[in-house]
Order: sequence, then structure tokens, then C-alpha cells
Amino acid sequence: MRAAVIGGGIGGLTAAVGLRRVGWEVTVFERAEALPTTGTGLGIWRNALRALDELGLGDPVRRAGRRQPDGIVRKPDGARIGVLRADVHLVTRPALLAVLAAALPRDTIRFGEEVGGADCDHDLVVAADGINSATRRALFGVDVRRSGAIGWRGTADVTVEAGGETWGRGVKFGLTPQADGRTNWYAMTAPDADLAATFSTWHDPIPEILASTTDVLRHSLDYLPPLPAYYRGNTVLIGDAAHAMTPDLGQGACQAVIDAVTLTTCLAKSPETALRAYDRLRRGQTQRMARRSLLLNRLARTRHLTGIRDAAVGAALALAPKPRNDTPWSADLEPDELAG
Repeated sequence: MRAAVIGGGIGGLTAAVGLRRVGWEVTVFERAEALPTTGTGLGIWRNALRALDELGLGDPVRRAGRRQPDGIVRKPDGARIGVLRADVHLVTRPALLAVLAAALPRDTIRFGEEVGGADCDHDLVVAADGINSATRRALFGVDVRRSGAIGWRGTADVTVEAGGETWGRGVKFGLTPQADGRTNWYAMTAPDADLAATFSTWHDPIPEILASTTDVLRHSLDYLPPLPAYYRGNTVLIGDAAHAMTPDLGQGACQAVIDAVTLTTCLAKSPETALRAYDRLRRGQTQRMARRSLLLNRLARTRHLTGIRDAAVGAALALAPKPRNDTPWSADLEPDELAG
């Protein structure tokens, strides 16, 4: 059986590894000319690491990153709102993709080739072509919507011991330490905001981190409305192609990994009904997570009654249950969604 994977990102490469493990011949079509060599960090939560353990890749990913200590959620003046329990490894995108690619034969990924689902004469087409998926548009005619917020990301040559987030009036700033001693950071503002001016008076080390960053990424924070299904015919959607969400829960990369492992598990158990089983297992979970992420995004963007908001966030963090080690990787991990 032959499978075409459209997109050589996190979901696509994880799917390729999994499909080969269950006996498929796989070709990955990636429009970029090579794997990226630069990129900011990704939070890989316990559920995704356990899914990667199913493919024998959990430990290499753990070694490629750094376990994150608990962080603090603060106000712009540095006052504490609550403790953010972190059951997560921070791994840079290039490092994660390198681990996944190393688990595939060299000729599996065809770089510099952009194809559509209709161009693939394969038994299975896995569309992992991202938030602006052309495959999804062709199947369902659905595109992403704007949240009304702008995301900023970068890496600074500044060392911090622990990460966390700071919430202001309609804006927020987050940071996480990387394994190499640098700091990965992200921010959310209104579309017309000036990054430096917005955060120049916030608590240390935020001004220093921004001053030490040379390459800043700016992008709209978009999300996908719920799809009626994650497959049609022999084509199946995974990752952002299926359920692009705002980054507020820090689960985008994780859910792409879980999609891919769930898909390959379904194919191994019941090939005839695998896509239907995958849709049943993943659509409800990921669409609930996307809704909660968007609600959290809107909560962070509020400009009024922020004292009440901060008190509610602090209470929610205090009441959040500690992550359990016996929860299956495929479970609907609502406590982790809140912790995210």
C-alpha cells in the first residue's frame, strides 16, 4: 500500500514514520528545498511525548530539548498572578524535525515538490499542508478566520531560569528557556501595536529580551472553524490542516503529533475503517481544544476588568490538578489544556 504525505512538517513527518512502521510505502512531498535550520521553540507536552514513544522517538525528542520548570504568570509590574505547572519539553522546530527526518530513509522526503491531493496516485493521501491547506479548501471549501490578534516570536541571547507569561490590558508576553542557554519568547498584541513600545515598561527581563532579539517573526493569529469531517474518500487531514487553533494552549504541534500517531494506529488495527475511526477519535477532541484556545485568546485580549480576569486566572491555576503519569497519550487531557 502506497501513501502520499503532503507537507514535511511535524505532523507530516510523524505520520510518515508511523505509516512505515505499520507497513506502508511512504512518500513525503515538501515544497521547501530543505529542512529549516532556524526556528523558535515548541512546547511538547507529556501527551505528545507519550505518542512519540509509540514510535520509539520520545527519548530522542526529550534529549533534543529541555524539560521546563514551572513558570509564573505575572502582571506587567511583576506581581504574581499564579503558578503555571509545566509538564513540557521545549524543543526547537529544527531539532524536532531533524529527529523525525532521521527516522526515515533518505529518499522518503521529496524536497522542492508541491503537489495537491488530486495529483497523488496513491492508496492514501495524508494532507499535512498546514493552516492554509490547499487540500482542505479543495475538499471542504473552508479557510481560516482571523482572531483579531497578532503574534510575535523570537529568540534572545539572554538566559532565564524559568519561563512564564505576563498578562496586560489586551496583550501578553511569554518566555521559555531553551536548552542552549538562550530564551524563546512570544507575544500577543493588537494589529496596530508597536512591539517595543508596548512592552518597554514591563518587568525585567522583558525589555532586555526584546533588545537582544534581532530576528522577530510577526503573523496573524488565525484559527479554523469546525470541519464536518477530517477525511473524504482516501484523503485525510491532520494537524493545522484539520484544526488550526490559536497558540494560547501551546498544543498545536502536540496535536499534530497525536493526529499522526492515532491515524497510523487506526490503520494498523482496522485498515478498512481506519479513516472513520481516526475522525471519531480526533475531531471532537481537537475541536474542543480549538474552542478553548480561542476563548483563552479572547480572555487575554480583554482590556476591561483585568483585575477580575487576573483573579480568575490565578484561581484556575491554583485549582488545576497536577498532571497524572498514568493518563493515556490518546486521552482528552482537559487538565493539561487548562495548564497549557
